[in-house]
Amino acid sequence: MTEANAAPRVKPVAGRPILAPNDQDTGRDEKVLLLGIDLGTSRSSIVSLSGARKTVESYVGYPKDAVSRKFLKADVIYGRAALDNRLAVDLYRPLEKGVIKGTRDDDANSAEEQRKNLEAAKVLLRHMVDLVHPGRDEVLFGVIGVPSRATVKNKQAILDIAREVLDSVMIVSEPFTVAYGMERMSDVLVIDIGAGTTDLCRMHGTVPVEEDEISYPLAGDAVDQKLYDLIRARFPKAQLTVNMCKIFKEQYGFVSDAKDKIEVMIPVDGKPTPHDITADVRQACEILISPIVEGIQKLVSSFNPEFQERLRHNIVLSGGGALMDGLNKRIEDAMQAIGGGRVAVVEEPLYAGANGALQLAVDMPGEYWQQLR
Repeated sequence: MTEANAAPRVKPVAGRPILAPNDQDTGRDEKVLLLGIDLGTSRSSIVSLSGARKTVESYVGYPKDAVSRKFLKADVIYGRAALDNRLAVDLYRPLEKGVIKGTRDDDANSAEEQRKNLEAAKVLLRHMVDLVHPGRDEVLFGVIGVPSRATVKNKQAILDIAREVLDSVMIVSEPFTVAYGMERMSDVLVIDIGAGTTDLCRMHGTVPVEEDEISYPLAGDAVDQKLYDLIRARFPKAQLTVNMCKIFKEQYGFVSDAKDKIEVMIPVDGKPTPHDITADVRQACEILISPIVEGIQKLVSSFNPEFQERLRHNIVLSGGGALMDGLNKRIEDAMQAIGGGRVAVVEEPLYAGANGALQLAVDMPGEYWQQLR
């Protein structure tokens, strides 16, 4: 990864004179701030070449009335603040399965709901950019990661919201950015486990094409829902929400063989009551393993047979799901049925996509950028 304070050259875009950040001596009239952005269903991250980096939960809240606006002292709130105050706001989680709600071909939301989610995604992106404090005279170039197999319609929606926030943009697949940031561009298979999708991408020294990628709509959100269903089935009197299950998963999620008892407090008729959810947490988390191994087998078996062995022994997990205790080992165990393999966890799973997107921003020539303004 390039050091945060480096000042690499950026090639001109559409004939415009472009400078790298912090270049004070060339006499050209514009400077670029390069950004790597991971717009995630649950969390979104941004890193800049100036060294700033931030993560925010992907929520946007608008006060419901004058009282809530006075209480919150803002017209819009974001992230954890929006979630914590969700009873006082109209809450939006505008990204679903890694893309903006309303842009999927099977989406049943009304036109008005689609418009609201697009607006919420736009203000979330603007908030993220503001968090890294760009200079007023800086031109903003951002690389944005999206799920594998994102459609043209999905990508166009990202371009539409980026148009009012960034000056130029490049949209690439999220697992590709992870591989690029690791400087492992050949014979590696990246599995990015987010909240909305699990994306797999094999690398062989070039930009991946459609047959190199697989995306499953089974990821962190599905684990949360499964955990909710399991706990409700065993403890029907428990007063539970899916968000509570998300918190349990993020704190205790595991698929390893040995684990201390997981006991949490869940209200029953308003009274905090201890519940042993150890078996439920493991069972919910295990739903990720089978589709991941299935995807690995598909990508390995359709690869050049001379390089299949290398690919099976160079598998990398990233995203929030990669933090699950024991997941890489359980995938290795399950891979014994398809010839074995080795699975590692990327350094900084929550920032790996954004870090790789920033490295792409540094390296890509001007013709790869889509100029928005």
